[in-house]
Amino acid sequence: MRRNILDNQLLYPKPLNMLTYPYENPPAAGESIEVAPSVFWIRMPLPFALDHINLWLLRDVKDGVNGWTIVDTGYGSAETHALWKRHFVETMQSLPVHRIIVTHYHPDHVGCANWLHERTGAPLWMTATEFMSAHAAADDAAGFDRDNSARLFVSHGLARVRPDFAAAQATRTAAFKRGVSSVPRQYVRIMDGDDIEIGHRHWHVSTVFGHAPEHAVLFCAADKLLISGDQVLPRISTNVGVWGNQPEANPLKQFLDSFDKFSSMPDDTLIMPSHGRVFRGLHARIAELKQHHQDRLSDLVAALAEPKAAADVLGVLFKRSLDDHQLVFAIGEAIAHLHYLWYRGLAKRTLDADGVYLFSRVAG
Repeated sequence: MRRNILDNQLLYPKPLNMLTYPYENPPAAGESIEVAPSVFWIRMPLPFALDHINLWLLRDVKDGVNGWTIVDTGYGSAETHALWKRHFVETMQSLPVHRIIVTHYHPDHVGCANWLHERTGAPLWMTATEFMSAHAAADDAAGFDRDNSARLFVSHGLARVRPDFAAAQATRTAAFKRGVSSVPRQYVRIMDGDDIEIGHRHWHVSTVFGHAPEHAVLFCAADKLLISGDQVLPRISTNVGVWGNQPEANPLKQFLDSFDKFSSMPDDTLIMPSHGRVFRGLHARIAELKQHHQDRLSDLVAALAEPKAAADVLGVLFKRSLDDHQLVFAIGEAIAHLHYLWYRGLAKRTLDADGVYLFSRVAG
């Protein structure tokens, strides 16, 4: 039996997939599904291979006035705006929006936040690091600029295995600004441990890490409801990458450690993820995600018999061809997995004569 790289325990057989999906089909464009009393699931399109994001409408009341809280906003595009206008009338019954909660700064989550804020007057609620990151990414500041990450990827060998990488990057418009034309200039800060009263429910805020700097998830213990954002997804694994402004980061450890925040939640909690379908089976899914990363790390250790750069192991981690958009996320994720091994002392890192980082496994 192999040793588990994540916790140094013996590996056991993979858990059976025990996820259940209470709704066979997601809501169609412009439509909604009430997944719990006063909690509505809507879906918006994305211009990527991952072609959708789930958003949540929660009935709310402020100063005796019935209205809504929106959780996550969608990618900033004319198509999304048109769908929001339809939801304002058909789903939300033209009632006011009392607040806009954004789980993290990525374009599919924050993209329409300012458009919604300007249209409804509702304040943005967000963690501080995510709010600042959204502004930094929109302004190409604080190391979020494309060139900074491109230099990181070149230092991990990408130009060697993809000689066209630099030219492809030069022709791409700024990816963040395509989906986020602007970000609100003011916000209400939410923090780990906060309790937010929305309608007749109390939602507990937990912050999780690795995918984004200070990603918020919302849990209603009384009704066993979890808005999990991108931390727990039912079918795909969350992207966890190293980026140009934190080149020495260990985000995979942060991501895996964050699962501890869910340990006391009931397994029959209804999970409302940002992608895929609403589901139950929280702890089975977390076990699957841990096993997924364990398998990838084990494959990497086997591949590092000879020194390799992150770009050299893309084929170990990703069995499909990668377009230019996917390549950026893939190389960030490859670095994250190599860093996890490096910080655990399971791999060593050296710098070759060309300034490219190479990783090799440590014997033992």
